Amino acid sequence: MQVLRPQSWHEALAARSELPGATPVAGGTDVMVAMKLRHFRPEVLLDLSRVSGSERYRIGPDSVHCGPRVCHTTVAERLHRQLPGLALAAGSVGSRQVRNRGTIGGSLGTASPAGDLHPMLLAAGADVELSSVRGSRWVPADGFYRDGGGTVLGADELITAVRVPLAAGPQRFQKIGRRQGLVKSLCSFALTLDRGQRRVRAAVGAYGAAPVRVLAAEQLIEESRVLYGAGTLPAALVAEFGRLAATATTPVGEGADAGYRRRAVAVLAARNLTQAWDMFLAEGHDGHHRDGQRQDP
Repeated sequence: MQVLRPQSWHEALAARSELPGATPVAGGTDVMVAMKLRHFRPEVLLDLSRVSGSERYRIGPDSVHCGPRVCHTTVAERLHRQLPGLALAAGSVGSRQVRNRGTIGGSLGTASPAGDLHPMLLAAGADVELSSVRGSRWVPADGFYRDGGGTVLGADELITAVRVPLAAGPQRFQKIGRRQGLVKSLCSFALTLDRGQRRVRAAVGAYGAAPVRVLAAEQLIEESRVLYGAGTLPAALVAEFGRLAATATTPVGEGADAGYRRRAVAVLAARNLTQAWDMFLAEGHDGHHRDGQRQDP
């Protein structure tokens, strides 16, 4: 097996162009495990761990720009104020050792349906930069995942950056698994509320063949105009939100397992909506707490 170790993006993209069959690897939490289990053995590994600057992030006025090797621990512990939902998702990944090694770019590249970051990237409205020797393009997370699984990443492209908007309101993420953290999720749910725009974005993961936005559930909340009020969410509205979220796509699995996961998504959706709404009310519609003090997002 040949291992290539480029020192820059220029070298990495040139190698990717010359050897499109090479398998990119950074943290190795997916690729190396699959190799150890003999699920596959690539002829060429493209080791990106030495590409300068790929592990850095930059906080801008409207978004956080992350290099693809920004690890889950960094997101969870250093970006929890700017990206609280993504920090929750990153903090739920595996063990501490896995979070130290696993990267945001690696999660996107492997695009495992059970990946914890995917629904939050959708709910947050993230964009992914895909680069090749031909140039770079930004793809919204909404258009990055293919409906049947996989991504739109080209054979000669690499993920070179991820841009995530700063939180404009409460954000929530939760998942359900047979054992906390160290096994794949049975289902997960992510939700963001935008105080200024009175918008909601939500997505499910580890459920269908690919993570998906729950558009009908989002539309239900926005058309109800509850985001313009200040009262308790109607129980019927919360229940319908959960039902629509659970029917946004077909759960992988059959029989009792599919039924359980469908019910679990409905519960997660209702729970996260209620929790985000409580945070929304506590902060006030303009982002101020009831005592009048402005809070960090």
